[in-house]
Amino acid sequence: MYQQLPSHLYPKTICIDPALSVAEAAQQIRDAGFTLPFTAKPDVGMKGILFRRIESWEQWERYHQTIPIHYIVQDWIKYPKEYSIFYYRHPAERKGVISGFIQKELLQVVGNGAATLAELIQLHPKAVSRVMELKAKHAANWQTVIEKNRPYYLSYAGNHNRGAQFINLADEIDEQLLEKFDALSAATNFYYGRYDLKANSVMDLKAGHSFSIIEFNGCGAEPNHIYDCGLSLLQAYRALLQHWRALFTISAYNHRHGVRYWSFMRGWNFLKQAQSHFKKLEQLDVSGL
Repeated sequence: MYQQLPSHLYPKTICIDPALSVAEAAQQIRDAGFTLPFTAKPDVGMKGILFRRIESWEQWERYHQTIPIHYIVQDWIKYPKEYSIFYYRHPAERKGVISGFIQKELLQVVGNGAATLAELIQLHPKAVSRVMELKAKHAANWQTVIEKNRPYYLSYAGNHNRGAQFINLADEIDEQLLEKFDALSAATNFYYGRYDLKANSVMDLKAGHSFSIIEFNGCGAEPNHIYDCGLSLLQAYRALLQHWRALFTISAYNHRHGVRYWSFMRGWNFLKQAQSHFKKLEQLDVSGL
C-alpha cells in the first residue's frame, strides 16, 4: 500500500522479517537511519493490534523476538493532530466524495498528582473496560502516581477499538480538501478507502503541506465517522449501506473492465486465513508485548 504513494507523503518505512536474528534486524533498522522513538506494527494488521511506539532498544528486542510475522518499522511522526478521511470515487469519474472526516483523540488519562495510574484508569469511562489489557501493557507504571496535569497515553493507536475518541469534522469538508484527495487518489488508482494521517492542522492539510499519511486502507476500511459523532443507530446503518453501495458499484465497474471478482472459494479461504491470523495477533496484543 505504501509503495503506491509518493515517498514524501508517508513516513520512512521498512519491513522486518521475524526470522532475522536480533543483531541482523537491529543493523537493518540502524542502517535505514531510524532513531528512537519509532513505530512498530504488523505488515498485515488491523484495529491497532500490536501497534507500538518503541522507546528503547530493549522494548524493540522483546517485540522482535515475540512477533511471529513480518512487521513494519516506521518513523514516529511528530505532527500533533491525527485525522481520518474516508474517500471514494467511481473509476469513470474524475471527482470523488469525502464521506467522512474526523479528528482522533488518543486514549489517555491526566495525572492529578495523587492518584496512581491504576486509579486513574478506574475513573476513565473507556479505559475502565480494558483494565486487564492495560495492566499487562503498563505494568511498570501501574502503581506510579502520575504528575499533576501530565497526560499519560494508554495507547498510541488512533483506533476506536483501542479506545480513541473521534471528533466529527464534517463541516471542514470542502472543495479545497476534495481537490487534494482527488489528485492523490487519481495518481494511485485508489477508488475506495480511508486515509489515516497526521498533520499540524486542518488548514495545513487543505493547503497540502505539513502532513504525513500513516496508513491508507482499501475495501476493508471502516467508515469510522459513524462512531462518537452523534449518529443514531439508524443513521449509522444508513452510512454503512451508502458505502457498501459505492463499493459494489466500483467493483462491478472494475469487473466489467477486466479486474475480475474472486471466486467464492478464494474469498472464503482468504477470510478463514485472515481470521486465524488476527486471532493470533490479538492473543499476543493482550499479553503485554
